Amino acid sequence: MSIVRLEGVSLAYGLKPLLDEVDFAIERSQRLCLLGRNGEGKSTLMRLLMKQAEPDSGTVIFDKNLKIGFLSQDLPDADEQKAFDVVAQGLPELGALLSEYHALVDAGGEDLDRMERLQASIEAQGGWTFDNRVMQILKRFNIQPDAPMSSLSGGWRRRVMLAQALISEPDLLLLDEPTNHLDINAIRWLEQTLSDFQGALLFVSHDRAFIKSLATGIIELDRGHIRAFNGSYAQYLVEKEKLLEEEEKQNRLFDKRLSEEEAWIRQGIKARRTRNEGRVRALKAMREERKGRIEKQGAASFKIEASNKSGKKVAQLEHVDFAFEDGRQLVKDFSTTIMRGDRIGLIGANGAGKTTLLKLILGQLEPQSGVVNLGTKLEVAYFDQLRDGLDADKTVIENVADGHDFVELGGGSKHVIGYLNDFLFTAARARTPVRALSGGETNRLLLAKLFAQPANLIVMDEPTNDLDVSTLELLEEKLGEFDGTLLLTSHDRDFIDQVVTSTMVFEGDGRVREYVGGYQDWVRQTGGALVDEQALLNKGQTEALKPEVKAQFAQKKAEPPKKKKLSYKLQRELDQMPDLIADLEEEVAALQNEVSSPDFYSKEHTYVEQQTTALTSLQEKLEATIERWMELEEMAGE
Repeated sequence: MSIVRLEGVSLAYGLKPLLDEVDFAIERSQRLCLLGRNGEGKSTLMRLLMKQAEPDSGTVIFDKNLKIGFLSQDLPDADEQKAFDVVAQGLPELGALLSEYHALVDAGGEDLDRMERLQASIEAQGGWTFDNRVMQILKRFNIQPDAPMSSLSGGWRRRVMLAQALISEPDLLLLDEPTNHLDINAIRWLEQTLSDFQGALLFVSHDRAFIKSLATGIIELDRGHIRAFNGSYAQYLVEKEKLLEEEEKQNRLFDKRLSEEEAWIRQGIKARRTRNEGRVRALKAMREERKGRIEKQGAASFKIEASNKSGKKVAQLEHVDFAFEDGRQLVKDFSTTIMRGDRIGLIGANGAGKTTLLKLILGQLEPQSGVVNLGTKLEVAYFDQLRDGLDADKTVIENVADGHDFVELGGGSKHVIGYLNDFLFTAARARTPVRALSGGETNRLLLAKLFAQPANLIVMDEPTNDLDVSTLELLEEKLGEFDGTLLLTSHDRDFIDQVVTSTMVFEGDGRVREYVGGYQDWVRQTGGALVDEQALLNKGQTEALKPEVKAQFAQKKAEPPKKKKLSYKLQRELDQMPDLIADLEEEVAALQNEVSSPDFYSKEHTYVEQQTTALTSLQEKLEATIERWMELEEMAGE
């Protein structure tokens, strides 16, 4: 049964139709992801569903007494409002009464008359039930009621706002880019929380791992029309490809027929004497149809400008330490060697020190102890998540070309307008000041500026924010073709998996460990715990915690986990695992060395096939053994 239905809805801004006679319904308990390029009208559709906009034509029908919750992509202010008060705002009038009552209680209850009047008003509306509901959801989200928003990180403030959206127990929850500003821990928590939500869910996101985890269907907004796809994100990709192929086929047939009709109408006098007036009218209709066809926006088509190779050793760090003035350790006794061609992803919670480590590696920060040695012939291209490399008052062209008409690429030159067109900037948009750009456009501009300069070391700090899926996939492809060195931080798990070959993971208290592979490889090897959940709570809300609560947390932290006694057979298997894994790793390493030797493939074909098959088999056995070891460890720790 549908709870919201759009019937023949149209809405346009200027000449661009964002919605063109759209029919669309949301059913109870559906979890739908709304996809579309930047500027297609996703936020406009959200505003219609929030009753903050009216269609030019058509009807939006809401189920009677429908309750709607909304989570904006923008973070709330880090002000002095308490978490309880912010969450209570999800119950408009009653929430204000509850907040005022709690403030008077916290102040010592001196204004007894006002407290009595408030108490009477709250009781008349059954408000103490709602008060308990606020406290329960705060407890469920591990948020202290009296924690000021200024004491919370971006991820914790996002938790508070989600609690506000859920407090009214909405039938429909709308989320606009909910993973923005969240680290991997917070995103995984959000996935779990939303999986338990019983109402209907419609969310906008470009985070493919998040979409795969949550969506039971995809709604795509494309050139003013909505297409619904049932099933997983993977199924959507297959069906979408078929639809695009069919659309291109039909357009080619239509254009061929139109071309034939145009040739017929231009024939000589004899043909015009005998021409069919019905056929002429049909041709005019075809011309109007072709004129009204909205072409699919082209895909970005940039490439990375390579430079001369750097030295073999890019950077070497020896026993590096870096801490804040308040004593919080970001990097502790970290040593590593980065070689030419390495592709390294940095994984960690917000504020863990990822950007700091990048700056230490690049020599932009001096370590407080230890040594950083940079390699030779380095040409660095740096993508800054804070966008400090852009002048907001200058136009797109001025930021990229610095007053020139051409950019130098691959030993030649290309007009700056043509170059920016590869990044989906029209000539008019290329002359727009940066401050007028959307988030997605600003990130595409950063990519345009970055890739206009030759580089053998690319450093990218959160490059995926606000990029649509097709641009993300192209960026992955081009970074895969780049033969230099890559360092990047990202909370986009799919992006990390597609691009890097190793990771540096921040495990708390300044500890940084290196792992082979991407995000999923790290999860398989460790279980994927960045920082203990309770440690996050302590760090995010230290100032707001009462002494007795702090004592409870300290006691819980000090208590060793209760271990479940394994059977003799399983315990013996677990005890043998480390040696077995070590032996398998040695065998794999030996075979890998042999297979990677320059003359290996010049040997007899049968031998080559035998050794490569053996290597694949050993790698699979090693992976299965590690998974079994993790399973036994988990059983022992339950």
